[in-house]
Amino acid sequence: MKKDFMFTSESVTEGHPDKLCDQISDAIVDRFLQQDPYSRVITECAVSTGIVFIAARFEPNANVDFTNVARQVIDRVGYEQKEFNGKTCSILTSLRELPPDRYHLFNETSLSDEEIEQITVNNQATVFGFACNQTYTLMPLPIWLAHKLARQISEVRRKKILTYLTPDGKTQVGVEYKNRRPYRIHSITVIASQNKPSKPDLQQLHGDIRETVIAPVFEDEDIKPDEQTRIFINPDGPFIKGGPAAHSGLTGRKNAIDTYGEYSKHSGSALSGKDPIRIDRVGAYAARYAAKNVVAAKLADECEVQLSYSIGLARPVSVQVETFGTGKISDEEITTLLEKHFDFRLAGIIKQFNLRHLPSLTKGGFYRKLAAYGHVGRADMELPWEQIDKISVF
Repeated sequence: MKKDFMFTSESVTEGHPDKLCDQISDAIVDRFLQQDPYSRVITECAVSTGIVFIAARFEPNANVDFTNVARQVIDRVGYEQKEFNGKTCSILTSLRELPPDRYHLFNETSLSDEEIEQITVNNQATVFGFACNQTYTLMPLPIWLAHKLARQISEVRRKKILTYLTPDGKTQVGVEYKNRRPYRIHSITVIASQNKPSKPDLQQLHGDIRETVIAPVFEDEDIKPDEQTRIFINPDGPFIKGGPAAHSGLTGRKNAIDTYGEYSKHSGSALSGKDPIRIDRVGAYAARYAAKNVVAAKLADECEVQLSYSIGLARPVSVQVETFGTGKISDEEITTLLEKHFDFRLAGIIKQFNLRHLPSLTKGGFYRKLAAYGHVGRADMELPWEQIDKISVF
């Protein structure tokens, strides 16, 4: 296994078209669950110049205005361009009712262990969770820094520190590793879109981004850019307006950004746009929970947990652990401990994380907030799968 290498991860702002679609899809999930925590809904979204397309399947036990939810998200993200904004964009919907399914109307809070065992998954999935001790959130450093930069771009735009920025932006951070530990910042890339009438020249943009975005992000970091760090700011020249007017978007197209920046494996299934009955969403949260507790308990410096589910079964058919040679005990022993002390069954995950009720308990919705800047490793949200309350079992 490589000890010395360079690794890059990217992130995008909430105004990136793919992330806009994720937020619209998850805002719809929030709205359904706020009206009825037992709602079933699957929503996908696509955007392009002046148009939003929403495809959804749902049980008709809630009254949700899909068009209004989408316009609210677009306005909240900050799109006010003539080519794309929440007031004038066309919104097309393809809505289909799901057949009633009383099998998944269970109240997980009152189920016995035997009853939880009877609740099986309704789709097949292989999901991954990962944790490492490179940051205090136990996330890989490249994706952690890329998210911080993307957030800061949005922050200076919202606070009108850089008034010429539009909601769309991209970041990428390259980190050099020695002996599998972060050693130095190899490169930083920031791509920020600007309004045409007020766009600055590239020299001013470079100075503004360095001062208001890059410098604040690295101020409290242990590893900072050095004289050899390569910094690229809009290396292809001006990026005018950006957003759906420049490139289309689709729900579920940023899985690496949603998880570990490809430092670890991730599922091919989208995380956004699904209610908690979908194991390909909630199983990924359970896998992260397990991996994070392993690393927090200092059983390993890095831990990847793989869960494989088959339709018609409650438990994963396979639980695998990989610690990349950093484990204090064998991977097989860690796997045994996870199977004994962690509940990877669908109803058990929903019960422990309270996944059906979080949208009602969280101001402004819950799942929409996950749809930008990662579903895991968040320091700005109290996520149940980020708790390290299982350390004692090891």
